[in-house]
Amino acid sequence: MIDRRDALAGMVAMFGASLFAPIARAAAAQMTPISDGPPSTPVFTAQQRALMTALSERVMPTTDTPGAITAGVPAFIEKLLADWAAPGDRKPIVAGLDAIETRSQADYKVAADKATPAQQDALLTLAMEDKIPGGKDFFEKFRQLVITGYFTSEVGITQEREYLPVPGRYDGAYPYSKVNKVFSS
Repeated sequence: MIDRRDALAGMVAMFGASLFAPIARAAAAQMTPISDGPPSTPVFTAQQRALMTALSERVMPTTDTPGAITAGVPAFIEKLLADWAAPGDRKPIVAGLDAIETRSQADYKVAADKATPAQQDALLTLAMEDKIPGGKDFFEKFRQLVITGYFTSEVGITQEREYLPVPGRYDGAYPYSKVNKVFSS
């Protein structure tokens, strides 16, 4: 069985000291898994939720493996922010979504969740380059949430990576030419 908490611990090691606080809290807690049940309180308006969902798919799109939406990343993000984030932790995400929405309306005259994928990529690039208010802070935290949600989901662990349950077996002569995925456990 795949344990999301173990996968979260691996994400802590990957992001190190710059880990977004709610992810660190969820990984360190010895409570029920974060994926159980709905968020304790809504974090996003309907428009923000639609935009967060669309942007999560732009960060981790569907390719030959499922993307963020199929992996349940939007629900993960809202659950994490509702149940593991302090109110101040939510502000850069909510403010960033609002800033992206404002910029989309100004530049494209369309709601950001309805913008084309190329337009959404351009909006995310503006955020990444800090060319919208609070953009860089939003982008770094949002990207961590998407990557963590994806690679701790069943899809991310079993389809994007090669799942080898611990203890597995050691094969010191495993041919490198056969390695086509990153291994997870």
